[in-house]
Amino acid sequence: MAFRVALSAFIALVVAMGIGRFAFTPQVPLMIGEHQLSLTSAAVVAAFNYLGYLCGSYDAMRASRHVERRLQAGIWGAVILTLLSACVSGPWLHGIIRFFIGWASGWGMVLIAAWSNEQLHKHGRPGLSAAVFAGPGTGIFLSGMLGWILHTQSVSAAWAWSAYGVLALVLVALVARNLPRKGELHRPEVAPEPLVLTTGLKKLVWSYSLAGFGYILPATFLSQLAVSRFPGSPFSQFVWPIFGSAAVIGIGLGILTRHLGHANMRLAVTLWIQALGVFCADLVPGISGLVLGAIFIGGGFLCVVQLSLQYARELAPQHTRYMAGLLTTGYAVGQLVGPLLSAISTALTHQLEPALYVAGTGLVVAGMLVWRRDPAAV
Repeated sequence: MAFRVALSAFIALVVAMGIGRFAFTPQVPLMIGEHQLSLTSAAVVAAFNYLGYLCGSYDAMRASRHVERRLQAGIWGAVILTLLSACVSGPWLHGIIRFFIGWASGWGMVLIAAWSNEQLHKHGRPGLSAAVFAGPGTGIFLSGMLGWILHTQSVSAAWAWSAYGVLALVLVALVARNLPRKGELHRPEVAPEPLVLTTGLKKLVWSYSLAGFGYILPATFLSQLAVSRFPGSPFSQFVWPIFGSAAVIGIGLGILTRHLGHANMRLAVTLWIQALGVFCADLVPGISGLVLGAIFIGGGFLCVVQLSLQYARELAPQHTRYMAGLLTTGYAVGQLVGPLLSAISTALTHQLEPALYVAGTGLVVAGMLVWRRDPAAV
């Protein structure tokens, strides 16, 4: 039973996050090439997605009714809206669709994480929770490799969206019957004490918000940076799959090193590694700089999510879903600010690089906020 829950949650996150949210990244070069988007309007479209993610995660945090319906809508919504992306053109229509895909993935991320964490603890397999978070990275890898195949075939952006949507549909069909139905999500018989935001929790929320801000700019534009710096190079198409595979490997390394130090210290180190990756993307010459950036940023991407939720559970064990929602909301705010900064950077300087340095600095500060362990942690 525990393995079935973990696998279902893993595949659900492949769809809602890895494909629903992040298929846009390998699509950006195609859409810019077809003059559907410019570099600045692509940043604005991405911001719509992160605004939707903010709304969805906040709603999931506060929801007390129809929780299972939200989870189902989050997964199926990501599939339907990805398919619908093939039927529209231009920044405004894509912006609207990305907003609602963001909302759906916000529901999916918060509620799938809460459901799987709850069920795996119930069945005595909490260690599988970390494996669930390999789902988004696996989805990024799959969508990245599919994107490479589609690029080599010179298909249109519309055909590529259709391919991503069909892949998502097939994956959801495999696990749809295992996802929670009405009344299956746990509701405590006695309400816990109201959550008090201690200094440690506040620092964690600020850190996680900065983590969202710091990683999202390179995560959104790695493919476009590679294509613009190395036009015609077939290797530039592999930067995004490298990011996804590094995210999965990072989760594996996180599981292997789970007994080394405390969660907050591992979180801080991971954030600093991501910061190094952001700086490498600009400072290290050649394609190797972007590859190092993809490895370091991608390798820490899901570890930051998993470790932040683990540390939140240690600080507030009775408020798992609320903290998951609060952290994801802060993360979404950070993600929303990132593309807006990149839009300003490209509008003023015609380059993304100035915004990269601000993003890297944000990740350094994020690590500093959680380095020292809060005494309230269990």
